[in-house]
Amino acid sequence: MSSGTYDVVVVGAGNAALCAALAARERGAKVLVLERAPKEERGGNSAFTAGGFRMVCHGTEDVRKFVDLSAEEIATTDFEDYTKEKFLDDLGRITEYRTDPDLAEVLVDRSFDTVLWLRNKGVRFVPRYGNQAFKHGGRFKFFGGIVVGTNGGVSLVDAEIKAAEELGVTIRYNAQAKSLVCGRDGIEGIRVVEDRVEEEIHTRAVVLACGGFEANREWRARYLGPGWDLAKVRGTRYNTGDGIRMALDIGAQPYGHWSSAHACEWDLNAPDYGNLEVGEGYSKHSYPSSIMLNAKGLRFVDEGADIRNYTYAKYGRVIMEQPGQFAWQIFDSKVLHMLRNSYRIKQATKVSSDTLEGLIAKLEGVNQEQALKTIKEYNAAVRQDVPFNPNVKDGRGTTGLAVPKSNWALTIDTPPYEAYGVTCGITFTFGGLKITTRGQVVDVREKPIPGLFAAGELVGGIFYNNYPGGSGLTNGAVFGRTAGESAGDYVTGK
Repeated sequence: MSSGTYDVVVVGAGNAALCAALAARERGAKVLVLERAPKEERGGNSAFTAGGFRMVCHGTEDVRKFVDLSAEEIATTDFEDYTKEKFLDDLGRITEYRTDPDLAEVLVDRSFDTVLWLRNKGVRFVPRYGNQAFKHGGRFKFFGGIVVGTNGGVSLVDAEIKAAEELGVTIRYNAQAKSLVCGRDGIEGIRVVEDRVEEEIHTRAVVLACGGFEANREWRARYLGPGWDLAKVRGTRYNTGDGIRMALDIGAQPYGHWSSAHACEWDLNAPDYGNLEVGEGYSKHSYPSSIMLNAKGLRFVDEGADIRNYTYAKYGRVIMEQPGQFAWQIFDSKVLHMLRNSYRIKQATKVSSDTLEGLIAKLEGVNQEQALKTIKEYNAAVRQDVPFNPNVKDGRGTTGLAVPKSNWALTIDTPPYEAYGVTCGITFTFGGLKITTRGQVVDVREKPIPGLFAAGELVGGIFYNNYPGGSGLTNGAVFGRTAGESAGDYVTGK
């Protein structure tokens, strides 16, 4: 059956998709958003995020454009000066200099302006105290390229949907896009299934922004490798690669790092897919203040190799490679006040004790004798001549260990002790479609497919091997806005 005509159809209802819808509507296009999930599960992976945005930002005056800072906050906080050069350097360094330079340039150049655009659309931002700044020596110092964010992903999605609806964007839920209708002159429509009934929607432009293939067990095993079908999915169950498949079916060019993904430390007993009631609460990202032990009772990674923002998205893969695909994060009382709020949820896989022997006895699946030996050797190796500072790479490391800890090394010797069980939680995949700097999907000849645009997780070429924290939401917003502008201009003839 045939149902309706729209200038632009956006597939997905997460941050990238909603930014595309807003931008296309601003260009005068009649816009439809297709959300595969029911209304109560809307928002894609964006709804499950912590809400941090990485962007070029020059200290206090820029931060005040997003939030009303109190006099005390201004007096006691050093807001990071995160320049374009630092952002580009982080993207290059973290991706081993494989990031597409043209796309990286757009991402960085439009980051501040796009986040401010969202602020002006009604998205509320707050400083990221606690996650991106710790109080040390009486002051807060921001680090790692993220200063502001939203109060979680649900608030971000709700604000974007409210803005879109106020502009006259139509949103349909339980509507799964199945295939693109493509003629000689480009996109002519899109086929959708709702309640097992297929219909065709006429449109001249489609923006694909419905996520990667992280929730598709078969594709994970096929592209990421053996064992990845067992990984827990941090976010939505609906990101199964539909947008990528539809575009490849009409000749789009695959691009990026198909055998890698954003994968982090996730609660050992979290459900197979994300739970919006808990959201980001299953994450366990305070590991730089811990040591992590595997089933053999051994440390297996440098917990202090870099600031959390630059390691957490790759350490999930490392945990996947451990026996049983799990680990335990060990903390003592000196750092418990620094743990992120996600450690305080009632669902956390947590054990505690006033003795190390008592704690280790509670670590399910761990070689207890070796674990105690590992902690003893670690304590003896901690440098005592370097001061501890959680806001910078302090150089307080270990000496003589096969697996060093390079920063934030504190002895584990002060009760009470706590340990948290973690496994791998996959966030999104890095392989996807190739686009131009204007968000146009290209074919294998590098030619844009007329009327087809893409943004967000299903775009390849930006992240390889790893990912700078907070750049996912910024990437979605920047290229969502860009793709929406391009789609709107395409259908209106501007």
